[in-house]
Amino acid sequence: MWIKQIQIIVTFILFNEFIVDVQSGAIQLTSSNIDSILSSNELVFVNFYANWCRFSQMLDPIYNELADKVAREFPQPGLVVIGKVDCDSEGALAAKYHVNKYPTLKLYRYGQMTKKEYRGARQVDAFFDHIKKQLESSIQKISGPSDLMTLDAKKRFIIGHFDSDQSDNYRNFVKVANLLRDECHFVASTNKDEFRSERPTDDIVYYRPPRTFEDRETYYMGLINEEESLKTWSKEKCLALVREITFENAEELTDEGLPFLILFHRADDHQSVGLFEKEVAKQLMNERSSINCLHADGAKFIHPLQHLGKSQSDLPILAIDSFRHMFLFPDFNEMSKDGKLLQFVKDLHSEKLHQEFHNPSPTTTTKAPAIVDQENKGESVHLPKTSSSNVEVSSESSNKFLKSNSDPSSPPESVFIRLTPNRQRYSFRDEL
Repeated sequence: MWIKQIQIIVTFILFNEFIVDVQSGAIQLTSSNIDSILSSNELVFVNFYANWCRFSQMLDPIYNELADKVAREFPQPGLVVIGKVDCDSEGALAAKYHVNKYPTLKLYRYGQMTKKEYRGARQVDAFFDHIKKQLESSIQKISGPSDLMTLDAKKRFIIGHFDSDQSDNYRNFVKVANLLRDECHFVASTNKDEFRSERPTDDIVYYRPPRTFEDRETYYMGLINEEESLKTWSKEKCLALVREITFENAEELTDEGLPFLILFHRADDHQSVGLFEKEVAKQLMNERSSINCLHADGAKFIHPLQHLGKSQSDLPILAIDSFRHMFLFPDFNEMSKDGKLLQFVKDLHSEKLHQEFHNPSPTTTTKAPAIVDQENKGESVHLPKTSSSNVEVSSESSNKFLKSNSDPSSPPESVFIRLTPNRQRYSFRDEL
C-alpha cells in the first residue's frame, strides 16, 4: 500500500515539474496570439530572433531566465509579459514590425510599439532594470504653484491639474504620459486648493514650451478622458521639429532610415539653432517623412566637418548626409531666402545634388579650388562645390578629408552610416 502511495507522490511531483518547465521561459508569440497578448498587457518585451543567428542563440537562455525572473517579481495579470517571435516561421510578423536584424528587442506599451528599441546590455539584470524603469510613473507630481518655477526652462512640458488621482481624466492622462514618455515631459497636480488659480473650474491640460521659444502656452480644448485625442495633441506639441544628435542616440536615429539634414554649430550658439528650427517649421513641414532634421555640437562631431573640408572656425554649417554621401549647403545665412532650404532637400531626392557636384552650374556655383595632397606627390583632388570661390580649409582638415575619401571624384562619403546598428551584435537579413 505504501509503495503505491509513494508512486502517486512521485508522479505528482514529476507532473508539476513538467508543468513548470513547460510554462517557464519567454512566451512564444505567433500571428494567432500576438494581438491579444499585446493589447491585454501594459508592457510586453519582445525578442525577434532567428534560429540560425548565433547572436539569437546566445541570447535565448538569458532571455528565458529573464522571463522567469519577471514572472516571479511581477505576477500581477496584465502587467508584464516577456515574449519572443521566431522570424523564420513568422515572417509576416517580422515584416509588420520592420525587423531586419536579429535579435531585435522591442517594447510594447498598451499594445503600441515604443519608439526606441532596446540597445542596452544583454544580461538578465540589465533587462530587468530596464523593465522596472519602464514601469515607473512618467509623471512628475507637483504640490504647489512654486513647483512650476523649478521646471527645466529648456524642456517641453504637458501639464495637467486635476481634482483627484482617481478620476477618469487623471487615469487617461497617466496612460498618455506613459505612451509618450520618450518624447515629452508630463507634470500633474491633484491638489485643487493649491492650484485654484490655474484651474478655476474643471480639470485642465496645457502645453508649456521651452522658455527660449517665442511660443505661448497652449491649452488642450478636447475631452481629457479621450485617449487618442489627448495623445495626438500632446505628440504634436512635444515632438521637436529639430532634434539634437549625440553619440548616444546616433544609432537610434540612423536606424530610422531617413537622410540627415544637420546643422553643425558651436555648443553655445543657440541663435543659429533657433533660426534653423524656424526655417524647418516654415519650409519643411511637408518633408518630415523624407528627412531627419537635426543639430549637432560641431566640437563633438568634428569628423563630418573634416569630410566636408571644414573646421570649427567655419561654424555654423548646414549639410545633408544621405548615408551614401555628404553635401554642403552653400551658405547658412541664405537658408531663409526663396525657399532655398526646401530646394536643397528636394535636390537631394532628385539626385540633383550629386549631379551638380560633378557638373556645377556656372550661374549658381563655382568650382572650389583643388587641394594638393602632399602625401600623394602633388596630385590634386576637388572638394564639394560651394557658392563661394574662397574656400578656406586648414591643412589638417584637408589631409584628413583626402585620406577619408577613397574616390576623390565623388562627394564626401557618408560619416553617419558608420553609426548604424553595431554588426558585432546582430545578424542582418540582407547579408544572407
